[in-house]
Amino acid sequence: MAFYHIARFIVNIVFRIIFRINIKGRENIPQDGRLIICSNHISLLDPIMVAIAVPRPISFMAKKELFENKLLGKLVTSLNAFPVDREGSDLSAIRNSLKVLKEEKILGIFPEGTRVDKMDLESTKSGIGLIAIKGKAPVVPIYIDSKYRLFSKVNITIGETLSFENLYGEKLNSEDYGYISKEIMKSIYSLKEK
Repeated sequence: MAFYHIARFIVNIVFRIIFRINIKGRENIPQDGRLIICSNHISLLDPIMVAIAVPRPISFMAKKELFENKLLGKLVTSLNAFPVDREGSDLSAIRNSLKVLKEEKILGIFPEGTRVDKMDLESTKSGIGLIAIKGKAPVVPIYIDSKYRLFSKVNITIGETLSFENLYGEKLNSEDYGYISKEIMKSIYSLKEK
């Protein structure tokens, strides 16, 4: 955990030099307790920006390819990330996610599973809905708006907490989880400034 804080401190300084970072809604992050952070995904830099915006440590679900290189894999693991296979339903990633939440920590997910330019509800993975319900965790949507050009503006908007508490303990199917995931995606994109 100490390594995460040191790394976050360093990238926070460096990234604020090379980008003009504007964060709105930081007060929407609870100071403690389990939480899922869900953000749109436009660049490889998104996890770093989310980590800068959120004051608490985040355990990110990251594509398994990042862990194939031993050195990079070790670095990503030391930053609390764990692998996910984006091609199918990855039970070990779901188990790891639920473990993070059970420990009352923050789980970070990019529900689209890959980088996209605009909202595509059909590409939304239903796993996030399942994790939110099984992990009994509120969800905080985040929208990142930037071209990530040197010295350009990066707008990060943190939305209000979404609660699916009324569905805990209900008998849900994959269609229900898909619907929840799409609602989360809509809430992310609703934060985009017109």
